[in-house]
Amino acid sequence: MAKKKTSPANSKRMRERDKVTLGKIVNLADDVSTDAFKGRDITVAIPARTRSNTIWNKKRRILQMGDAKASRELFNLNQAKQFMQTLLHGNSIKELIAAEKTLSLRGMFYKGLHTIQGTKGEKTFQAQDESDGILEDLEVALGTLREDLHIFAENRGAMVGNITIIDKGDEIDCRRMGSGGYAIPSITEADIIQFKKIDADFVLHVEKGTVWNRFNEDRFWETHNCILTHGGGQPPRGVRRLLQRFSSEMKLPIICLLDCDPWGHYIYSVIKQGSISLAFESERLAIPTATFLGIRAKDYVQCKLTDDVQVELNENDKKRAGEIANYPWFKENKAWQKEIQQMLANGFKMEVESLITKDISYVTEEYVPQRLKDKDWLD
Repeated sequence: MAKKKTSPANSKRMRERDKVTLGKIVNLADDVSTDAFKGRDITVAIPARTRSNTIWNKKRRILQMGDAKASRELFNLNQAKQFMQTLLHGNSIKELIAAEKTLSLRGMFYKGLHTIQGTKGEKTFQAQDESDGILEDLEVALGTLREDLHIFAENRGAMVGNITIIDKGDEIDCRRMGSGGYAIPSITEADIIQFKKIDADFVLHVEKGTVWNRFNEDRFWETHNCILTHGGGQPPRGVRRLLQRFSSEMKLPIICLLDCDPWGHYIYSVIKQGSISLAFESERLAIPTATFLGIRAKDYVQCKLTDDVQVELNENDKKRAGEIANYPWFKENKAWQKEIQQMLANGFKMEVESLITKDISYVTEEYVPQRLKDKDWLD
């Protein structure tokens, strides 16, 4: 594969983004110091990432963050540690931008980890989840993206099919990526990944790598002229952003093949409308036009499956299904209400892998092709 360097134009865009991000961090620090010098309460305002501050934009069909903010105060015993953590990570991000380097979420946890001076062994962070939450707070407080903060997550997800991309200057033909496919990075913005050539008619996104392997081995993307992706279960932001770019920039339909259970339904909801915790990123992550091809509650009878595929719904599953059915975007959708009620009436859930009981390649040679032909999916 040909090797190319990042273009001067892309480098310039990245430097401009860094300049803007750095300015926001400096402004945050200036506000804190100004409060201190003027004898005011020293605070940092953080937009609330809560259900109550999440708005369903019915017209645009995406979740959006409201205007509510929480004040994080230095001289409040319940908030002082989070205040310190926020400024600690802000300083680390400033250092990353200055050094023109990036760190993983795990790396940021360790960079900020140390014993707090004057305490009996208390650490700045008790676990990575605590660190990750502060980084998301900084994203919304600064009105910027994690990628602009020079932070990336672990790669999870793969792609194969009729597309050639440029990844940091390297040309990659996704038709020739072997059994493992192209590993989708956590940063998939346009200045990192460009679409050089796309010959596909649609994108088929499957829930898990195990199912994706079947489609790749059967070269489904070749016979059905598409792009195949997976996100290793709940798709990470890099995968969701790439799918959203396929939809918004290339106008490709995004068709999802997920499990017939509350988790599969939730994954579809996140792909389509966005999530509460990341409502501030819905503009670049949500895909309102995404469709749910299956697996469906009706498939047990329609595909003549045996009771071997049944996985009994537990009480937590039933509770979660009820919650999902009450999401505003599902509550007014008769087809989705019928789907969830049928699953509950069945009393069991099913994985996409259950179709293997019919034949090893039933899902790639019969199930999905027929659904695509009939345009049999949920919106």
